[in-house]
Amino acid sequence: RYVSPHPKDMRPDVFDAMAETPAVCEHLHYPLQSGSDAVLAAMHRGYTAAKYLALTQALRASRPDIALTTDIIVGFPGETEEDFQATLDVMSAARFTAAYTFQYSKRPGTPAAIMPNQVEPEIIGRRYTYLHQFQEKISFEESKKLIGREVEVLIGDHVGRRDEERGRVAGRSEDFHLVHLNFDPSARPRPGDLVRTVITEAAPHHLVAEGMPLSVEETAGSRAAETRAH
Repeated sequence: RYVSPHPKDMRPDVFDAMAETPAVCEHLHYPLQSGSDAVLAAMHRGYTAAKYLALTQALRASRPDIALTTDIIVGFPGETEEDFQATLDVMSAARFTAAYTFQYSKRPGTPAAIMPNQVEPEIIGRRYTYLHQFQEKISFEESKKLIGREVEVLIGDHVGRRDEERGRVAGRSEDFHLVHLNFDPSARPRPGDLVRTVITEAAPHHLVAEGMPLSVEETAGSRAAETRAH
């Protein structure tokens, strides 16, 4: 799974390799930071919003089923309302399944800390709240498209309270969605198992598979976990 590559490193040959290599998951965490060219230049990111979107389009042309997540910073010094709107515009075009969003704050010793036009904290907070709600809507719309799809889920080693109460387990799909799923009490999937199931419900940050798994594949990782448990 690719995590946080710089856009300059994502080239057509990399996209082709991702599409042709079975071991590569259908997910890319692809940091945007801002949709404003002025802010990106101030950050020394080395690309424009148009370049970023062109790369996402090329990636999806090579691998249409890929899910994109990203990082976005709100309130970087000099960010105007127009800059903030530009970020929202890129989010609308890119259709991220999730965004890890951050409020800019000064860090002593960094170039940004002494930049002019520092954005007022209350403005940063307002933009952050709006951006979070904006992405929630996109995430929910993208999640609902997966209802009825068969997915493979890698079972995790943590069972939350609600899953425990409802008799479920959870894991990550190939496209990095968190999936909560039912299981046969006599054959509970173990951490490290690969489970094939069908999505029946969607929410902004997770998916649900209410039916029983279609199949459970024991892996070396799950066998190792079983050995350690004994």
